[in-house]
Amino acid sequence: MTILQAVILGLAQGLGEFLPISSSAHLVLIPWFFGWTDPGLTFDVALHIGTLVGVVVYFWKDWWDLILKGFTDVRSVQGRLFWFLVAATVPGALCGYLLEHKAETLFRSPLLIAFMLIVMGILLYWADRTSSKKIEMNKITFGASLFIGVSQAFAIVPGVSRSGITMTTGLLKGLTRQGAARFSFLLSTPIIFGAAMVKLPGVISNPSMITVNFLIGMLVSCITGIASIGFLLRYVQTKNFLPFVWYRFIVGAVVIIIAMIRL
Repeated sequence: MTILQAVILGLAQGLGEFLPISSSAHLVLIPWFFGWTDPGLTFDVALHIGTLVGVVVYFWKDWWDLILKGFTDVRSVQGRLFWFLVAATVPGALCGYLLEHKAETLFRSPLLIAFMLIVMGILLYWADRTSSKKIEMNKITFGASLFIGVSQAFAIVPGVSRSGITMTTGLLKGLTRQGAARFSFLLSTPIIFGAAMVKLPGVISNPSMITVNFLIGMLVSCITGIASIGFLLRYVQTKNFLPFVWYRFIVGAVVIIIAMIRL
């Protein structure tokens, strides 16, 4: 892997993890499109650690309050929200554990990814257009948070997008665009942490695999992740998700065309 490849994949992870366009889809499609060698487990861990650091840096004050209130004042807004996030994490974590092998083999078909990009684009557009968007994140119910957590399990398929499916579900449950985005970002912290920790032993057992490109990819994904979180939270205050919907449609269509040509 070259430094340029590390930078491009780091950008794809940092942007795709938090914007509703699917980081896993881009990490599969970019090497497929350019004919690059699979960067492997070590680099995948690096990218996840990068975005994990990014989301923790951005929301460290929020998580400090959530954890503190979660164990000292469960009846408070922050205390309840902490345990709602814990419960919402379980379905996605369980699904990731049970379907990890398929996610790394069967679900990596470019045509399947293209199909899911388009389908989720349609769902995101429909939710954004039809939902009430009246409920702030601090007023989310346990049922709504659990429903969002269950939907997160479908993000095991590249192209669905963890942020895309959770924001879509949040909108369908009546959350404001900003509330849906913020809840999605907070919910991403434990799931990204879990994904990185599951794969970390493979890296620790072979530390020679940690190269300069490993560190570059991690740094780029971290910085890009912080920037994309801040951008989206500002963007959704006044604008809708239509640009991301069109992006998903275009990328999905291009992948289908290229796949058909290569057959």
